[in-house]
Amino acid sequence: MRFTKMQGIGNDFIILEAQELSKTDLSYSELTKKMCNRNFGIGADGLIIVNPPDVDSKCDVSWRIFNSDGSEPQMCGNGIRCFAKYVYKKGIVNKKTFSVCTLAGMIVPEVLDNQKIRVNMGSPILEASKIPVSIESLDKVINYPLETDDIKVNITAVSMGNPHCIIFTEQDSAELAKKIGPELEKNEIFPEKTNVEFVKVICKDKIKVDVWERGCGITLACGTGACASVVAGVLNNFTEDSVEVELPGGNLEIEWQRQTDKIFMTGGCEFVSEGQYFF
Repeated sequence: MRFTKMQGIGNDFIILEAQELSKTDLSYSELTKKMCNRNFGIGADGLIIVNPPDVDSKCDVSWRIFNSDGSEPQMCGNGIRCFAKYVYKKGIVNKKTFSVCTLAGMIVPEVLDNQKIRVNMGSPILEASKIPVSIESLDKVINYPLETDDIKVNITAVSMGNPHCIIFTEQDSAELAKKIGPELEKNEIFPEKTNVEFVKVICKDKIKVDVWERGCGITLACGTGACASVVAGVLNNFTEDSVEVELPGGNLEIEWQRQTDKIFMTGGCEFVSEGQYFF
């Protein structure tokens, strides 16, 4: 099975074209867990499958993406940048701006002249029931005090097609992610679990983010998490609409264009290797 490995600011992915899947009887979930295993497989945060567009679709191309634990998220910001560069460089699409069908709807990436990828990530979802977050009597979850036996934090919830719980802190955000990220991911108020971002505000146009990613754990970057963190920063009056987001694997430029309610993410991604995977 021929594969390509790519990374977007340290978030790494195995990419397979759809025809390669005929070489295995494994389910997508089982295949992902085997290939992404860092000791017994290739090793990656996730598996991306390049699909042709659906017959009735208005998209130029489509994808599926799976976390390393075999679960299928609705969206992945670093993954979509890697996917966009892959399909453009491989000639699967022949234009620099194109549409991708995802579980989060149509996403439109653009390959820039400097080889970074700018992605229209769509509009943030703030309605609690659509994120989803189960807190009675709340339409939006902004700076909400969440308490458990072990945790006392204020959270803001945002969906970028996938759920995010954002916590602003002055503590060591990386240590906090390891310490309470697992419990927050599975907290009962998140019926589909959640990604958790721990954010330190550096100034109005720069933040530092550490991520506990749903289905992956600690990762070096999360593109949708960077977008959600900027939205949360604006909602809590901590940041401006255009922010540099510092993640362990590198930086992203996030802009929330309030007049159109669209989020734009710009960042790099790279080819790492190509090879064959044997069963």
